Amino acid sequence: MAETASNSAPSTTTTAEAPAPQETKKTTEAPVRWADLEDEASEEPSALSEDKGAPELGVENLKIDESKKINKFLDEPEDSNIKAVTAGETPYTSAFTFEELNLSPELLKGLYVEMKFEKPSKIQAISLPMILTPPHLDLIAQAHNGSGKTTCFTLGMLSRVDPNLKAPQALCICPTRELAIQNLEVLRKMGKHTGITSECAIPMDSSNYIPINKRAPIIAQVVIGTPGTIKKWMSAKKLGVSNVKVLVFDEADHMLAEDGFKDDSLRIMRDIEKMSSHCQVLLFSATFSDTVKNFVSKIVKRDHNQLFVKKEELSLESVKQYKVNVPDELSKVLVIKDRILEFGERLGQTIIFVRTRNSASMLHKALVEFGYDVTTIQGALNQAERDKIVKEFKDGLTQVLISTDLLARGFDQQQVNLVINYDLPVKHDNRVEPDCEVYLHRIGRAGRFGRKGAVFNLLCGDMDQMIISKIENHFDSKIAEVPDWRNEEDFKAALRSAGLL
Repeated sequence: MAETASNSAPSTTTTAEAPAPQETKKTTEAPVRWADLEDEASEEPSALSEDKGAPELGVENLKIDESKKINKFLDEPEDSNIKAVTAGETPYTSAFTFEELNLSPELLKGLYVEMKFEKPSKIQAISLPMILTPPHLDLIAQAHNGSGKTTCFTLGMLSRVDPNLKAPQALCICPTRELAIQNLEVLRKMGKHTGITSECAIPMDSSNYIPINKRAPIIAQVVIGTPGTIKKWMSAKKLGVSNVKVLVFDEADHMLAEDGFKDDSLRIMRDIEKMSSHCQVLLFSATFSDTVKNFVSKIVKRDHNQLFVKKEELSLESVKQYKVNVPDELSKVLVIKDRILEFGERLGQTIIFVRTRNSASMLHKALVEFGYDVTTIQGALNQAERDKIVKEFKDGLTQVLISTDLLARGFDQQQVNLVINYDLPVKHDNRVEPDCEVYLHRIGRAGRFGRKGAVFNLLCGDMDQMIISKIENHFDSKIAEVPDWRNEEDFKAALRSAGLL
């Protein structure tokens, strides 16, 4: 990576094997998400909202069973055109090995022995020097799903913690409890040999409720959680932030969007700023709408670094996308049963995305009646049920998971090779407009970190045709079509083209 300009001069743009990115377009307002609404129930609360007054999670029972992982389709991810905008006088050089980052022996052991990494991915090679090099400037980073963003900020947090100081020194804020649990699991695995302590701040079922005034002060050195619980602990003076050096927002576009957790996120950021003026802020996401991007640039006022991937490259080269035209809803179920799952169950795990809870229940019932062992996750389930379903899927005990967009963001399961869009994602306030950001997050569940994957978009009627056409135009990418939904050979050819057969 090239050196940067002086602190007094405007930010310098450097490009890592990349042409200049395209100009951003102005948008009038942030979109409203479908989240987990029931059919025709526009006033239903979002599934991403938090349950009130709940204690922390005992994550020890939510470990991934490593023996069940078979990285059969692992490929090296292709290079991406990453635009790096740096500020200040610090020269940054891409790290081609983890040793070049001057990490502790304990962290290196975690990376090589526990995580089984060999070298930094491209986004890690460029972003980690920015995160770890003094003066530790703030970073706004956007990159592919599955490119290794979680490692970037997890390593950033672990490397900044003083193991001898028994107080919170790094916070990571996530939009869902599932993502918070997953990130904590990665942090504990990577930091296994460091002695660094951590805690999960997420809502739990009321059966194990502990009043906030009876909680002991938090002494864990890294706290990962959802914004409502983090804010509640801070307000009750149970979570001190005077020693916090790193504040991470995972899926930052949703955390700072009007329809997301903007108010809670800003409150947390301002409260930490008052107590710890030199706290480094790291904002990571696969997507940033123009509205959120403009807002972020205003709240991160001091010198900061930026990483962005060109919009049209965000569609993930390792994932093959297909359109499947069907005549009616029943045909969608038959395609899933007779064509996709018939082969898919031998290739890895499958996630089927639906728009509403009712669709999830209907599809679940239909597939079970056909003899398939499927599980379904959506916001109406209680926390214990959601945890159990996620753990079973991660352990490989179930092969097919039906989900609303609750798991569209950040859910990382390496054995997912197939994603089915039973319903295309559309904007909540305008059903004829696709939600391209949600579409990108959905397809990012397959092909994690360069692995092979395929996405099947099931289209029924003119409306679906119009929506998929708009998605193609948005990403400037033509999606291949499976010629005949009844033809077994056409689906085999699609899977072969995706490298899965």
